[in-house]
Amino acid sequence: MGTSEEEIDRLLGKLTPRARALLPGGATTWRTRAEPAVGLRELVMSDGPAGVRGEAWDERNTSVLLPSASALAATWDEELVERLGGLLAAEARRKGVDVLLAPTLNLHRTPLGGRHFECLSEDPELTGRIGAALVRGVQACGIAATAKHYVANDSETDRLTVDVHVGERALREVYLAPFEAAVAAGVRLVMTGYNAVNGTTLTASDLLTDPLKSEWGFDGVVVSDWGAVRDTVGPARAGLDLAMPGPGGPWGEGLARAVADGDVPEAAVDDKVRRLLRLAAWLGALGGRDSPPAPSPARPRRVRALVRRAVAAGAVLLANRDVLPLDPDRLRTVAVIGAHAASTRTQGGGSAGVFPQDEVSVLDGVRAALGGGARVVHVPGPRPDGPAPPLDRDACADPRSGLPGVLLRMLDADGRELYAERRDSGRLLEPRLVPGAHTVEVGARLRPGTGGRWTLGVAGFGRMSLLLDGHPLLEGDFPPPTDDPAVVHVNPPAQYATADLAAGGSVLLVARRELAPGTGRATVVSAAPPAPDAAAALAGAARAAGAADAAVVVVGTTEHGESEGYDRTTLSLGATQDALVRAVAAANPRTVAVVNSGGPVELPWRDAVGALLLAWFPGQEGGGGVADVLFGRAEPGGRLPTTWPAVLADAPVARVRPVDGRLAYDEGLHVGHRGWLREHRTPAYWFGHGLGYTTWTYEELTVPPVTPAGHDLTVRVRVRNTGPRAGREVAQVYLARPGSAVERPVRWFAGYAAVRARPGETATVAVRIPARALRHWSVEEGGWHTETGRWRVLAGRSAGEVPLVADLEVVRSPEPGG
Repeated sequence: MGTSEEEIDRLLGKLTPRARALLPGGATTWRTRAEPAVGLRELVMSDGPAGVRGEAWDERNTSVLLPSASALAATWDEELVERLGGLLAAEARRKGVDVLLAPTLNLHRTPLGGRHFECLSEDPELTGRIGAALVRGVQACGIAATAKHYVANDSETDRLTVDVHVGERALREVYLAPFEAAVAAGVRLVMTGYNAVNGTTLTASDLLTDPLKSEWGFDGVVVSDWGAVRDTVGPARAGLDLAMPGPGGPWGEGLARAVADGDVPEAAVDDKVRRLLRLAAWLGALGGRDSPPAPSPARPRRVRALVRRAVAAGAVLLANRDVLPLDPDRLRTVAVIGAHAASTRTQGGGSAGVFPQDEVSVLDGVRAALGGGARVVHVPGPRPDGPAPPLDRDACADPRSGLPGVLLRMLDADGRELYAERRDSGRLLEPRLVPGAHTVEVGARLRPGTGGRWTLGVAGFGRMSLLLDGHPLLEGDFPPPTDDPAVVHVNPPAQYATADLAAGGSVLLVARRELAPGTGRATVVSAAPPAPDAAAALAGAARAAGAADAAVVVVGTTEHGESEGYDRTTLSLGATQDALVRAVAAANPRTVAVVNSGGPVELPWRDAVGALLLAWFPGQEGGGGVADVLFGRAEPGGRLPTTWPAVLADAPVARVRPVDGRLAYDEGLHVGHRGWLREHRTPAYWFGHGLGYTTWTYEELTVPPVTPAGHDLTVRVRVRNTGPRAGREVAQVYLARPGSAVERPVRWFAGYAAVRARPGETATVAVRIPARALRHWSVEEGGWHTETGRWRVLAGRSAGEVPLVADLEVVRSPEPGG
């Protein structure tokens, strides 16, 4: 970490032009090239941000799973997020990873964004602050963080080719702002998106040099998203430094030829290599030096406690009609209802997914919290709409050994076995390939506990078949409709067949998939029992709720509802789940609805339930953290990082689908709560909204009468705890500029600070407003400006509830740059 620039230049001089040109191309899927001539070892990368998977996608190589990024932003707690970043760094060390591909700093521009769960917020300021905290936490432990996906990569539809058209001012003030914050926090890598901005693909965009490397002074590595580099010369002449994955692709030998032919200047390549060497030096991977010694691993109990604390800290109590917290001493029976209660969805789909060490469902959490003091009754209710789940060790056995799991075999072209092993899951994304492998086969012996018509499926691409006791159920050739790696390699669509199975019987299910170029390695085998009669299941749920002292009904999105690779088309949870909540709430007024999703969903029954808790995708300790909130052991600490519409049609910005390959950001600056305010629309819940277990009044806002342009300022907010419990409040500050000479939002988020107080106490909290919150980008002059004159400062609990207002006079700064 102490290598000087002079030493890096000396090492660079030891490399031939060809060696330099080869270095910026990846060596493998997850590794950079080594160069023994300068003592450079390979650097290992891994996806994030909710966990560190490592190089292998294997259910036996488990990872600590944090709550989703949207849940971390909902904590509005940078200190906690830094600690969680340190936990991710410890996981990276444990798995031999140098570079974590996180955080994701794209915005919740529209509620339909398929990757909402992996992004932080609709707001550039909150995204920047929480993202910077994660960067600091990861890098404080010697692991490099990566800010992604630079830039305006805010939807998944046609994401490999979409051309985003966005005005220069909105690009600067909204979409680039979180990346600027990450650079200011010292982030070591920035990853480009697949998309284009204003006609130029990001891997070859001038935005990689200006503002990233010139104005902001970024001295780290710009890495491509995996497979995003499709051309040799354009990205090489631009600010891209590392093309992943490898080997092969447009760089490597292609870049060496381009340099030799004079199509790419040697100086451009030298800058890329210098940045790679600088990163390696920071990581302790240069000059033959070993990486810094790994810190002592945290005790598993402490790790789980921290992750569980994060669940409660990010859980958002949207509504509470004197139902929460539940008093365990007054409960004899608790009904826990819904399929998501027993199989709580802990993470979203796509490349960010990991195999968690453990998963605590809401049902598990409630049972453990009550400890046998009250009877817990679980009723699954109707099955939610969604795909059949992958086989797991509880549903089947390896037909060869009889042990729980499946039998994975590699076969040659004649069907001879080359390799075999037992696996725990039917979701096989990177099975071990052996020389001569032609076909992947997955066998499982099912012992149905429920008789009737089962749904059986196999997912992947290429020629596939599915056999039941030797009889073919389906066979065909299914070519990939896209080259999107998230679809081909992580989340391929399934092909389904049905079969009548007898309860208590035993059948052999065998899926085969031929390996062919371009079809990926993912093979997923799934099975689902017959769905229960919906009317009978609803009636059973209502009976259980009516007979209980309190009911907890858990509903949420399904595996293919929120995932990398595609956007959503609806915010509805489906008629089945909506009917379940209504039936339970009608049977018991003490009903708590828990929402298990990574982003906004429609809640048409929100006024019918006694309490409404947003749990997000809560990670491996989700059920324990949710139970802590339900029974008052922890306060629901979350505040919404994104405005939630009542119905999709209300959302001011809902466009995710390009027209003729072009996606226009016509809303400009007016993203998130800014758009709702401009359109005079009222959402179901505003950005910043969230209740605790006490109440607050906002009593006073103190603002300096005058502040110089270009300087930070501090305002003070006095609040009073008017409720029965000690609690934490998040005081939020917004700005407005009446009579501005340039277009502005009605008001916009500028800063926040948390405050704690006991019942009846007042507390005054200082909220720092950065100078950037008052500036605007002048397109005509190509620079930042701050208007002088009268400004308005507003403070409150959310973007829609700002009871305190004060004026601020901004005067010309006496210092240069004002």
